[in-house]
Amino acid sequence: MTTFGYFLASEEHSPKELVRQAKAAERAGFEALWISDHFHPWLNEQGESPFVWSVIGALAEATSLPITTAVTCPLVRVHPAVVAHAAATTAALTGGRFRLGVGTGEALNEHVTDSRWPPLSERLEMLEEAMGLMRELFTGRLVTHRGRHYRVDTARLYTLPEEPAPILMSGLGKKSTELAGRIADGYISTAPKAESVQSFRAAGGTGKPACGGLKACYAGDEAAARKTVHRLWPTQGIKGEASQLLPLPRHFEQLAASVTEEEAVNGSPVGPDPQVHVQAIRQYVDAGFDEIYINQIGAEQDAFFDFYEREVLPLVR
Repeated sequence: MTTFGYFLASEEHSPKELVRQAKAAERAGFEALWISDHFHPWLNEQGESPFVWSVIGALAEATSLPITTAVTCPLVRVHPAVVAHAAATTAALTGGRFRLGVGTGEALNEHVTDSRWPPLSERLEMLEEAMGLMRELFTGRLVTHRGRHYRVDTARLYTLPEEPAPILMSGLGKKSTELAGRIADGYISTAPKAESVQSFRAAGGTGKPACGGLKACYAGDEAAARKTVHRLWPTQGIKGEASQLLPLPRHFEQLAASVTEEEAVNGSPVGPDPQVHVQAIRQYVDAGFDEIYINQIGAEQDAFFDFYEREVLPLVR
């Protein structure tokens, strides 16, 4: 049975507002939470980017829903030993309701420590080593690690959950989906591509959860919803590798200046017609995703939760 969750956008909302949204999502019938992990927003217009681990601590007490980071990059900005420490504490705090979603990241967030930004092939290699190291630390044993990319000296995690937090991995291309199938406890994607789910399952992901996420914009007027998407998330229309390589929000703003409204909407369900939202969600169901997370773009959060509770979730279920 498909799980339907809410995707909290750290790039758009303050910490207190994210907690408020999580509580509203639970009341509306959403069954789980994703939360993005950023240092910078994509655009200055989005305007926020709180430290995700502080917010998750508040979410753990505010709701009873499972929480997954979508996604954390444990490669450059934060050492994987520190991410393991945060994840283990969070899993203990939530009583096993936490999963660590990881990915190869973006220069937008990772360049801030003045570090070299590696190419994707190297980042995948780093991620594999980082995941192995974090799992070692999750055992509670004393760990010394001398790897190609990371070093750890006699580190031990003392605060641990009853069971280690599952590690899910994001990916779009064949190399990343196959790596996820081989080493991760689940798969994360923001594109409804059946071939990606199939690649993940064929590489060892059978029986593991495949989780998809999408952006929506409910409003009483479709034209107004489209304008909101174009203003806040024109980055949906930016193609290629730019999202992984550009270091500052102003660089995305420069590219976004040439993105049309149609390109920004880019398949996101917008407006007041429940069937439009249902059809977008069903693309993920049909692609084979077990869990689907929806984010409402813009300020009309309460109207969105009311709309989904009454008109959308009953149809997709």
